[in-house]
Amino acid sequence: MNKNIYSSILLLFILVFGCSSDESIQNPVQQEEDQIEEIQKFSFLALGDSYTIGQGVTESESWPFQLQNAFASNTQKIETVKVIAQTGWTTGNLISAIDTQNPENYDIVSLLIGVNNQFQGADFTIFQSEFNFLLDKAISLAGNNKNRVFVVSIPDYGVTPFGSNNSEVIASEIDMYNAYIKQQCEAQSIPFIDVTSISRNLGNSEGALATDNLHPSANQYSLWVEAILPVVKEILE
Repeated sequence: MNKNIYSSILLLFILVFGCSSDESIQNPVQQEEDQIEEIQKFSFLALGDSYTIGQGVTESESWPFQLQNAFASNTQKIETVKVIAQTGWTTGNLISAIDTQNPENYDIVSLLIGVNNQFQGADFTIFQSEFNFLLDKAISLAGNNKNRVFVVSIPDYGVTPFGSNNSEVIASEIDMYNAYIKQQCEAQSIPFIDVTSISRNLGNSEGALATDNLHPSANQYSLWVEAILPVVKEILE
């Protein structure tokens, strides 16, 4: 009788702890598979001009792609980056390009535009009207969700050798453009990220500019990303 009881207890012990042991071996693998499945993947559309396409640096060194790399974690990543930008584009050029390319909706959309309107001495009221249109378009391309849009300020090229002969006028006009852009962003509670101060603080210092002595270097873009990344993380939470 006692032998039967002991045998039953022993069998129960083996069944309970034997199963637990098997589960403990399998769980880490299952957990890893679950983690892989739980990674959130986002798409990013960057609208702009030479500062967005990264004139003078490689694609991977431009700030949209540096942002993609900096954002990646075990739980989230920007899987797709689409850039609609070209050197020399004004707000009007960007509008035409968006109409032509007709992009799909993206999880997050950025806008950085206006320096060529200023450089070409275009009518400021036209810039205002076209910027408003572009901001609304960015919201539309973010699935009509303004909380998925952010705007980057226009850097000050007056601090570069290219703009040094007219630096005060350039600075004043860039400030005027950025003040309007910031005002429109605040009216819609859209993040406005200041990189103008970064461009001014670096100026023409060593490593601040690309080889054309006009556009930002990869190193300067990395400082832009440091300012942009916390905003994007908050947007995509």
